[in-house]
Amino acid sequence: MRKLTSKTEREKKQKRNQIIVGVVLIAVMFFSVVGYGFMDNGDVSKKVNYKGFDFISQNSLWFTQIGGFTFAFRKNPSEIDAVESPLNYLNSYSGKPLYISAIDKESEVEITSNMRQVVQRIQYACFDEGNCGEGLPIKTCSDNFIIIEEFETNEIVQIENCVFIRGEKDKLVDLSDEFLFKILGIR
Repeated sequence: MRKLTSKTEREKKQKRNQIIVGVVLIAVMFFSVVGYGFMDNGDVSKKVNYKGFDFISQNSLWFTQIGGFTFAFRKNPSEIDAVESPLNYLNSYSGKPLYISAIDKESEVEITSNMRQVVQRIQYACFDEGNCGEGLPIKTCSDNFIIIEEFETNEIVQIENCVFIRGEKDKLVDLSDEFLFKILGIR
């Protein structure tokens, strides 16, 4: 059996419970905000200025804006060794098809994700008829063509409209970033 209580006693008890719940919620919210403020957030944005270009780190990528376009890189220019090689600038790719052949998926993604906003389209192609996959067109250096391949030395070479990004497997992404830095005029 339930104990009979007056209306005022029930209202007092209900009000007291509401105050307790309110105080607990305020305390939880307060300590959540304080705890969040002291957390070590490993993805804090960093900013690097390299020769007048601002690079901002977010989600393990470095972003910079050039000419209304946003470009993303794995590393900023100060983290990559420069490779001496004369290359055509970005405007030579603008509005034209870009053909690519790559043995390394990460390097390919690095270039295609950045070039996609500038070129007319990107298409996979073959440079060597003997190593051509089924259905891929065979292109020459009269087309804008980027070939990424493993090689014993790290280099970026331009022959007519072909760019050969060659190097050790673990350096191909860095070389792809270096290629982009060069054609964007960052280096």
